[in-house]
Amino acid sequence: MIRFLVNTAIFLGSAALGLWITSLIVEGFDMQWQGLVIAVLIFTVAQAILSPFILKMTRRYAQAFLGGVGLVSTFVALLLTTLFSDGLVIDGATAWVIGTLLVWLITALATWLLPLFLLKEAVEEHKNKG
Repeated sequence: MIRFLVNTAIFLGSAALGLWITSLIVEGFDMQWQGLVIAVLIFTVAQAILSPFILKMTRRYAQAFLGGVGLVSTFVALLLTTLFSDGLVIDGATAWVIGTLLVWLITALATWLLPLFLLKEAVEEHKNKG
């Protein structure tokens, strides 16, 4: 259960970082702060559902595209987030392309790096108790 909660926190944190940093960098990729939580939740759930589905479909029908699964699921998750939330507005083809690439890159890096920081802190806290 703890592992699930940590993984959930990491996914939510990486999604929030990805969306927020991209909104700072890419013109036309705008986060509405009042809708941030809903946008992050929709994006995270969409990513969690879409990634395995798109991976399975790609393996079955288009193996040449396996490397692009993360980008495709990020794009579709961003599309769903803009459709079902007022928290994210993406305007223009350039914002869609660069936004998808940046969100994918930032969430991938954050998903990889956040556990290192979270686990390091947990290990140090455990050592201090013992």
